[in-house]
Order: sequence, then structure tokens, then C-alpha cells
Amino acid sequence: MYYPSVSDQKARYQTLSMLCLLLTSVISLPASSTEQYQRDIKYSSLTDINRDNVSSLQPAWEFHTGEEIPTSSNNTLLSFQDQPAMIDGNLVVCSTSRKLFALDPATGEQRWLFDPEDKATRIKKCRGISHWVDDQAQPGDVCQSRIFLGTADYRLFAIDAKTGKACASFGDNGQVIMPTSEPVLFPEEVSALSRPAIVNDVVVVGSSVADNQRVDAPSGRVLAYDARTGKPLWQFDPLPRDPADPAGKTWEKGTAQGFGGGNVWASMAVDEQLDLVYLPTTSPSSDFYGGDRGGDNLYSSSLVALKGSTGEVAWYFQFVHHNVFDYDTPSQPILIDYPVNGEMVPAVVQNTKMGLIYIFNRATGEPLIPIEEVPVPQDVITEGEQLSTTQPIPVDMPVLTPQSFSPDDAWGFTFVDKWLCKRKIESLNYGPIYTPPSEKGTIFFPAMGGGPNWGGGAYDPNSHVMVVASNRVPTVTTLMRRDKVAMASEQAIETVGEMSFDVQGAYFLPKVAPLLSPLGAPCSEPPWAALTAVDLVAKKIIWEVPLGSIEKMAHVPFSWYLGTPGAGGALITAGGVAFIGYTLDDTFRAFDMSSGEILWEADLPAAGTAVPVTYAVNGEQYVVIPAGGHSMYASTLGDSVVAYKLPK
Repeated sequence: MYYPSVSDQKARYQTLSMLCLLLTSVISLPASSTEQYQRDIKYSSLTDINRDNVSSLQPAWEFHTGEEIPTSSNNTLLSFQDQPAMIDGNLVVCSTSRKLFALDPATGEQRWLFDPEDKATRIKKCRGISHWVDDQAQPGDVCQSRIFLGTADYRLFAIDAKTGKACASFGDNGQVIMPTSEPVLFPEEVSALSRPAIVNDVVVVGSSVADNQRVDAPSGRVLAYDARTGKPLWQFDPLPRDPADPAGKTWEKGTAQGFGGGNVWASMAVDEQLDLVYLPTTSPSSDFYGGDRGGDNLYSSSLVALKGSTGEVAWYFQFVHHNVFDYDTPSQPILIDYPVNGEMVPAVVQNTKMGLIYIFNRATGEPLIPIEEVPVPQDVITEGEQLSTTQPIPVDMPVLTPQSFSPDDAWGFTFVDKWLCKRKIESLNYGPIYTPPSEKGTIFFPAMGGGPNWGGGAYDPNSHVMVVASNRVPTVTTLMRRDKVAMASEQAIETVGEMSFDVQGAYFLPKVAPLLSPLGAPCSEPPWAALTAVDLVAKKIIWEVPLGSIEKMAHVPFSWYLGTPGAGGALITAGGVAFIGYTLDDTFRAFDMSSGEILWEADLPAAGTAVPVTYAVNGEQYVVIPAGGHSMYASTLGDSVVAYKLPK
């Protein structure tokens, strides 16, 4: 399939400018299947579907979860971001209201349903479940094979993987009500949306803490439970509350008392042999102003390795000092074997919203790619703010997104909207990455949402190539003095994509908006989303292509690959194919791993903002993706799970 270059696209822009002016207003698998799919690196060794025949893929079945789709008029955040799991012969899907459906993987027929009766109403999403087998139980015992599920109202369930019934021996008849550090403002202010981590016989649960609600947000602590009984074992707070913890010294105005967040909302990774669980932590509250906390603020915005048995810190590395950019650590760490001086070293790879790639020895935390502390902008300082003078940057590793923005980067469909974009940029603060938020308004590029985000990277252990999707639309972050602005009690949508927040206890209130032209198109040059293949050993980009076509949004009769911002992740197979949904054009695609060429496309009933999976059953390979969309991106919403296979 022909994939137009950026220069080809520019020619099309000129030809169609007037038209645009009018139109723009590891899964735990059965023992026999462990070689099929390595969930944590999103790689499959299956080759039945490959680059030579993938163009023949056809729909095999479609399942509907029956979820109610919210209207645009309500306040619900809905995103179908599941990564289905093949467990004991069932394909287990987690719906947006946290219901679990066990499906026949060959037909999509429902075998059992578990409903946690989640009380949350504002947040409807599930980023997966975990599987554990009790080696002390007898085969066939009730709950010998069990699924762990967190909920948006912050409960942890253990469920029999064969029957879908709650495990009575775990917690209170199958559930543990997890405690929050303080009363919540609403049921899902603290929630468990990503899959728990299981290190040996310990279940470790992270949390999402609602952003920009209050400075004294609830703790983002990580909780650990006995996988058999649900008994609490330990907890770890990424914001150190104990003055004896050396990390407390990085909080110049106290050891994080009165602050929350720093939580782990992305999936964790586990090395059971090392007894380590790896935590990608987030920024502390509030996201865009840190004058009231001072210092680097460990262990926020970091990768923290804890002992699974005790919760003790083994090692850590902070990616963003004194984070006032909302640059959370957004994706699951990837555990790989990495060649160093002729030997394979157990390593952990972390993708970041900044588009920076870090690689560490996962046993010791030693950087396997050199990291330098680089001076960052200090000329835009909000009253009372204490910025970090440097930030850690990997050396010689390619970046996944542009690292700066200026008036020279202005782009438009026509010279008129390009000129208007340039004027808009000149009225704001701009510069290289880590230019801080300001009262004037500051352009963030990469944006607060990335760059790469939750879907993270997929990794081929044979070629050492990682494939990562990233968004490429700048945002503008503005700080508003409370005494000069009237705010609604909840998030207010003022213009396209603009969000204002009334952060309780904060004097400076944030407003965030995409950097758009008067036509509603980004002021940055396409692609607005990209798929990048990086050789982690050679430290170079193998290929990079736009991800997504705007033909449906612009109502043009041909594919127009400018990229569409989205969410989700890729799947790599040994057949030389990378599968990904991600985009807002409701399309599922297969890319050639050697070149980035599109080999196959299929229309989805809604945006595939999830992670596809693959498996073999009855001698046939299937590729499956949840297609329910993401309301934050204003995508098509739905409740579908769609499977594909080759014709017989």
C-alpha cells in the first residue's frame, strides 16, 4: 500500500486548502500457550499471520459488552482500554464498567460473566486484569486459578478463572475494600483502573488519583495483599511521609505532608526471580505548580523498584525533577534482556511522555544508556516557584517526539491560518522542553499527554526493535490567579478541547488547551500522531510513519495520512507484523515491521484505543482488539470486541 510522505501531503494541502477551510469549522496463558504471546512486551511468536498474507485477514466474530454509551452532555470519562487475556482456554475481556466476560476465543460466545457492581459513575474504564495460579492448591480446586480485578470505586476482587465466581477465601467473600488515606470527594477520586501486579504470592495494587481536584489530594500509595487470603501485607507511598526517609530531604517545604498523588496509574512490571516490582510513578499534586512544595520531590515522576515480599525500596530513578509539567511516567516498564559488552543483562526499558527512552539494569538500577543532567529553561518563573535547574536526558538514544516549539514551527493548511498560528505562538511563552507553565500561557511540546502514553511500547526480543505510538499536538498551559478568575466547581469546557480546573487549596489554577488554528486544526506540522520503530541496541530509528488518516474527519474521498491523536498500544508478531488501533479514524492497521508500510486496514465500529492481542486456537491464529473509543479524544464510542483471522 502506498504511504504518502510528508512532502506529498503538503502538496495535497495546497490543492485542497479551500476544501479544508469549509470542512474544518503477560497475559498468564495455559502452559501449552506460553510461547504464543508475551503480554508485558506485547510480542507473539505466532507466524501463521504474517507480512505475506495479513492482507487477507477477515472478521471472525464481534462481541458486544452491552455497556451504556454516555452522551456528550454528561461528565463521564469513558475509555475502552482493555488488553484482553487468554486464561484457561477463555478470552477474558474487561469492560468499561469493570465487568469481566469470558468468551470462547474461536466464536466470541460468552461463557461466564462477573459483575463487580462498581459504584463509579464519572470514570468508566478498565486497563486489564491479572492471573495467578496457587501452587499450594490441587489442580481443579476452587480458585486454584484466579483472576485479580481492581475497580474504579477502589476494591480488589479475586475471581475463579474457570467459573467467574468470587473466591470466598479471599478477603470478605472475594473482595477487599482498599482504604484511602482520607475521605474521597467522589467514589472514583482514588481508583484501581490498571491491572494489579503479582510478584510470587503478593498482589500489588496501584491507583489513579483524580488530577487537579485539590492540593491535599489523597495519597497515591501502593498496597500489597496476600494473593490467597487478601490479608494486607505492606504499603508504599511514593511521597515519603517518614522524615527518616532520605527522599524526604527532596521536599524543601516538608516531607510531602499535605500533598497527594505520585501514584501509579499505569501497569507495573514484575521480575519474580529478583522479587522486584517496578512502579512507574506520577507527578505530585497539583500538576502545574510546585512553589508550595520545593525540591526535586522524590519518589514522584520516577521508576521505583520495590521488594515484592516487603515493599522496601531496592532502587529508583527520577525522570522529572520537581514536576510541574504533568509529565507522569505513563506506561508499563518493559523487561528485556539487553546486550552490554557482549553479555545479556536483565534490563528494564521505560518510555515517557517526553518521548525519552531510558534503559536500566533491572537488578541494580544502573543506567545502561548514559544519562546527563542538562540545563533547562529558567527564564519563565511563576511567583513562588522553584524550578529544577536541570533534567536527566538519555545520551545518544533517539527521541520519539519533537523537543521544542517556536513561531518558526507554525503550520497551517493555508498561508492565512499559518500566519494566524504564528501570531498566536508569538503571544505565548515557548521554547525547548521543560519550559514551565506561566500566567501568560506556555506551549508544551511534547504535550502534557505525550508523546507516548499509556499504551507504551511493543518489543521484538529477536531484533531488539521497539514500536511506539506517540501524539504530536502541542498544548498550551496557563496559570490563572484565583482572585482574578471565576471558576465553576467542576471542569469547564470553554473552547474545543480546553479544560479549566478549580484546584481546591491552590492559588494558581491551571487551564490547558491544544494549540489550534482558527480552523480547529493543530498549529504544528503533521503528522499529529506517529508510529516509530526504534532499534534499542543500535540506538536508531528504523522507520517512522504517520499514524491515522483524517479522511473521515475532513470528509475527503481518499486516505490522508496526517496522523490523528489517540490512545492505545501496538502488538508485534514473529510474522513480521505490528498491529495497532489507536487512531480516531476508527481503523485497525497492520504495519510491516521492516519498513512501516501499511499491509492491511479494517474499519472498526469505534476507535480501537486499546491493546490488540493474538492467540491460536483449533489451529487458527486470531487477532483481537477492543473497539470502544475514548471520550477524552472525542472519538467514536462503542462496546465492541472484534476478532480477525485468515480465511480457510
